[in-house]
Amino acid sequence: MAFCGGCGTRLPSLCSSCGFANPEGFAFCGKCGARVTEATTPAPQGSPAVGSPQSFTPKHLAEQLSIYARSWLVISLAELGRFEEATAHAAEGIRLAEPTHHAYTIGLAHRAAGTLYLIAGDWAKARSLLEYGVAVLRTGNVRLSLAATMAGAAWALAQLGEASEALRRLREGEHDVAVRATIGMRRAWDDHVLGHTCLLLGQLDEAQYLGERAVELLASQPGGAAHALHLLGDIATHSERFDAEAGETRYRNALALAEPRRMRPLVAHCHFGLGKLYRRTGKREQGDEHLTIATKMYREMDMPFWRKQAEAELTSMA
Repeated sequence: MAFCGGCGTRLPSLCSSCGFANPEGFAFCGKCGARVTEATTPAPQGSPAVGSPQSFTPKHLAEQLSIYARSWLVISLAELGRFEEATAHAAEGIRLAEPTHHAYTIGLAHRAAGTLYLIAGDWAKARSLLEYGVAVLRTGNVRLSLAATMAGAAWALAQLGEASEALRRLREGEHDVAVRATIGMRRAWDDHVLGHTCLLLGQLDEAQYLGERAVELLASQPGGAAHALHLLGDIATHSERFDAEAGETRYRNALALAEPRRMRPLVAHCHFGLGKLYRRTGKREQGDEHLTIATKMYREMDMPFWRKQAEAELTSMA
């Protein structure tokens, strides 16, 4: 029943999963993310509606847990530079997530795939996947999962030269990251992604603050802190505040964290940064050595965006 039998007022849509009363127009539950319409729409034979008692059977819980685990596997493989494997798992995760009609699950699968392409440097694919994830999570009002997705979308937009859209997503991402922080959910990865966006948009002070804040989480999140140290190296070698000593220290500290964890894309970025730094300070032989390493690693991992930049730097006479 959509309207009250006594007064004619439209009734809220009760989520059959958690019982939350959703306002009119909500397609996904604002509390748990389940599709609200599934409570009144019969599911196809053999495919129980999300939130129905059948969806809490071991089989269907296992499917959602599988998507969750697969999403983190995708990001982990990308951090290792194993992009072919990560791409296959990302596609499978999305394929499995879509039929669940569950906002959090679909959003997570798309965030994982988008993050994969962020790490690989395929900005157009990253933007498409992350923007879709933002739309799904917003529809379901799954606020806590929006922070990393918006941050990633902002970085991709900035890399694609869409400054105004990137700035809008940056501010939205910063807001959601701040909300997460109030309940003790801080991630160095989010700060480093927002920091890279700020750097691309010329907001160096804000990028510096975000990088330093991420490094504070070194003890508990060394991988994210390694990315943040690389960001701080990029800031230190920026033309507006060039500091060779600080830049070298940041890059080498990032390398010290990334190498034993086999974070090959980040290792390559550190060599790229050191190569440019040494060339700029007249140490061409050292610079060429690091640029050669970076170029080789980018080629081996099939990262064409970054490989072309390293090759251009290596062949330049600057």
